[in-house]
Amino acid sequence: MERPWAWRPVTVIAVLTAGATLALSPWYGYHRDELYFRVLAGRPAWGYVDQPPLTPMLGKAALGLFGDTVTALRVFPALAMAVLVVLVALVARELGGDRRAQAMAAAGVATGAYTLIAGHTLLTVSFDLPFWTAAILFALRALLRDQPRWWLAAGAVIGLATYNKHLVVLLVLGLAAGLLIAGPRRPFAGPWLWAGALVAAVLAAPNLLYQATHGWPQLTMAAALSADEGAELRVLFVPMQLTLFGPVVSVIAAFGFARLWRDRRVRALAVAYPVTAALTLVSGGRFDYTAGLIVALFAAGCVGLSRARAGRVRLAWAFLAVNALVSVVLALPVVPAGELASTPVPAINEVARESVGWPRFAAAVGGVLRALPPDERARAVIVTGNYGEYGALDLAGLTRVYSGHNQLWEYGPPPADGTVAILVNVGPRARELFAACEEKARVDNGVDVGNEEQGMPVWVCRDPVRPWSATWPMWRHFS
Repeated sequence: MERPWAWRPVTVIAVLTAGATLALSPWYGYHRDELYFRVLAGRPAWGYVDQPPLTPMLGKAALGLFGDTVTALRVFPALAMAVLVVLVALVARELGGDRRAQAMAAAGVATGAYTLIAGHTLLTVSFDLPFWTAAILFALRALLRDQPRWWLAAGAVIGLATYNKHLVVLLVLGLAAGLLIAGPRRPFAGPWLWAGALVAAVLAAPNLLYQATHGWPQLTMAAALSADEGAELRVLFVPMQLTLFGPVVSVIAAFGFARLWRDRRVRALAVAYPVTAALTLVSGGRFDYTAGLIVALFAAGCVGLSRARAGRVRLAWAFLAVNALVSVVLALPVVPAGELASTPVPAINEVARESVGWPRFAAAVGGVLRALPPDERARAVIVTGNYGEYGALDLAGLTRVYSGHNQLWEYGPPPADGTVAILVNVGPRARELFAACEEKARVDNGVDVGNEEQGMPVWVCRDPVRPWSATWPMWRHFS
């Protein structure tokens, strides 16, 4: 029998989540990824070398609808987290959870650190979480209701998710392995699972066609990320599994894993988590690739917990409240920017660390440009080391800006008349491509939160030893 739907408390939690993350949106500033998405939004395409098109296009829609502000850019992430809250409650309901279980699942996920970061900032994970949770919900309906047509809905969501990130393939592999290892294997014998797979493939086809016709740049990007950070990410994997949404959520998710394992109808979902985790570790992927499955495990844990004695339920709510408080401090910009350096927040939360100092960075580079003699200023170009720096200068209105980082390399090379170059965050080998270089300034963010730009030198280089068109391939890098 289908459980009653706790729509009132879940709606309140969803609205509060979206409202809180959006209200705090302008307190620090743009994150480097948001500055990048803002640039990509001005150059619509079916895909980019480092990602599919959905997140940049949602950024473009937000800027067109709400204006060119950081708050406008964060409207859709806030709404996506509201959708996630509703989906998580529906997963709990599908697993037999009553109104209390649904409300606990919604509240616990809504106040998890990872959720708050994803709702506060325009990131690809902002939309990956609801995609994964929706696909899991529809898969559960196919398995638990004996209504295999739900595989079509799951396939549709998976196909659409490929336009945000291709990582949904990990969920597909995890669920497929779970069904093969733990059952039920009946879906493989019927037409609906395969029809759902066909729907996913058809919807994903244009995205895959872009990859095939552009030399599979996502594979190049994945290899670069693994080589650059793979070892560190493997070390961090287990600790971050415990702290991604907060340790209390992780503990309840562990109970949820056990609960799913005991139910043969949905044991495949339990198996999907270690399979996905193993694939992530082997590939050197990011520790948050399993986040969508942690959400589902937590929902299952809330179902079991809601049936415990009243004292245990109250204790769980108390621990979740503490988890929420810590998550808010770590994930949202509640600590004044000037005080960040004296707290552990920048070391824990990369989004906070990379959202501070961009106006001062742009001012330092712009000051060097304005100090050039008029004839040099007219033919000067600016080359940055990463897309955040490029985006910050673009936001500040500077022109003739270039970068070899990821997709931005495609927008070069600089023009032949760019015989004066302002270089930021490039190594000594790049400076060897000019007859002369001199340091003209250093970036001071005003507060040292440990981001890449603090203390960075700004160079002025003159007279390239070879034309830009000849050296531009040397500037390309992925990270």
